[in-house]
Amino acid sequence: MAEHSGKDVLSSDVEIKGTIKFQKELLIDGKVEGEINSDGVLTVGENADIRAEVKTKSITIYGKVQGNITVSERCELKSKCTLQGDLKAARLIIEEGATFIGKSEVSSGMSVKSASSRPEVVRHEESAKPAFAARG
Repeated sequence: MAEHSGKDVLSSDVEIKGTIKFQKELLIDGKVEGEINSDGVLTVGENADIRAEVKTKSITIYGKVQGNITVSERCELKSKCTLQGDLKAARLIIEEGATFIGKSEVSSGMSVKSASSRPEVVRHEESAKPAFAARG
């Protein structure tokens, strides 16, 4: 069997019930109900609706996830995503506008410095305006 190095995609018209296992990278933009287990990188697309227990190396969420997530490295919640469930990660990034309903446990891993084990808030602003610019 030939190796392929690209990202596998489950498009928005795909609906799966059961267990998904993958090795490298997977983009899910459809509906999944069940379990997702991997040592790879998972991206949850904007159109995705996932109701599953997720265990993976890292995850980036743009769509909807309902279920508990455990990642060994990095979890990134994008500005329009919705996560309803408990989350365990070595590193957590939550963009402004993301919806997260649940408990989070951020624990420093071997490659993560203890100072960076705190959740990081990312804001998208045009430009920073000096606070005292109006003063003469």
